[in-house]
Amino acid sequence: LWDDNDVNGQAPSSFSATQSKVLTPARRTQKPRSLVGWIGVWAVLSKARLTGLVVSTALAGCALAAPSPLVCEAFLAHPAGSLFALVVGTTLTSASANSINQIMEVQYDALMKRTQMRPLVRKLISPVGASVFASITATLGLAILYTGTNSLVASLAAANILLYTCVYTPLKRVSQVNTWVGSVVGAIPPIMGWAAATGSIDFGSFVLASLLYTWQFPHFMALSWLARNEYDRAGYVMTSIVAPQRARTVALRHSLTTTAVCFLASNGINWVGGLATAPFNIALIYYSWRFYRAPLENQGLVKAEARRLFRTSLIHLPLVMSVLLICSFCGTPVA
Repeated sequence: LWDDNDVNGQAPSSFSATQSKVLTPARRTQKPRSLVGWIGVWAVLSKARLTGLVVSTALAGCALAAPSPLVCEAFLAHPAGSLFALVVGTTLTSASANSINQIMEVQYDALMKRTQMRPLVRKLISPVGASVFASITATLGLAILYTGTNSLVASLAAANILLYTCVYTPLKRVSQVNTWVGSVVGAIPPIMGWAAATGSIDFGSFVLASLLYTWQFPHFMALSWLARNEYDRAGYVMTSIVAPQRARTVALRHSLTTTAVCFLASNGINWVGGLATAPFNIALIYYSWRFYRAPLENQGLVKAEARRLFRTSLIHLPLVMSVLLICSFCGTPVA
């Protein structure tokens, strides 16, 4: 569910407005003339910041498994090579999925300020060129994961590409259920990381995956509220549009669930983990509550609270992940 504009701490509208002032209409259709220029196009097509977050959660899943007695011999024999393959393969498969997503949504991206600077909209690359890029990155990524880690990791990556492009992306224009499907997409990378280290899917792999799944709801409900007018104009069916109060309820409910997941994780690590993550979870709950309680008739206040929750969620995830990983290495391994 993360978008490439989600991770810079700015509201989508302000981010796009800034970019619109920098890029003139003439420059929007000027294709790159150098390798550096093309790398820039491919990076935006891949949603580089989003891909970086996906890779970081896969690495977190691998790190969470490292102290476990379940680590497989293949990983122990070549840990550096396996990690390298995990990083490169996940980067490429994520780039492929994001590229396909932009190919499918180019006509709608043109209707939203927050996405109108994407390379396909600006005609910096053709749909055919983007399709070739997506095919190459998918093929290379899956091959690297298969040969450098194991078939389970490659299968999970392939399934995630299909889930993101064939289910989540078209569902965004049909039903608000797309948010729940998209959260599954975001929860799979840490399972990939765990599987890279252990060769299997065990209870421990679902700890970080559950955290990623629940965290995405307050994060995305806040984000979608900030961009709800643009989503509506582009024809996307989002909870913040079709059921505004439900969007706020879901954000609060999953903020509470995130806290429960952290204590579940600490049961497999040590009790300190649950307590150490408590301040961050309390902050997430607090801002979710403020978002939930803001009167709907005061749209300015609701939007302000959504922005606060959105920014809090960006800080919350890396802090909680770091605490759980530290506790994993200092305490009892998750098994």
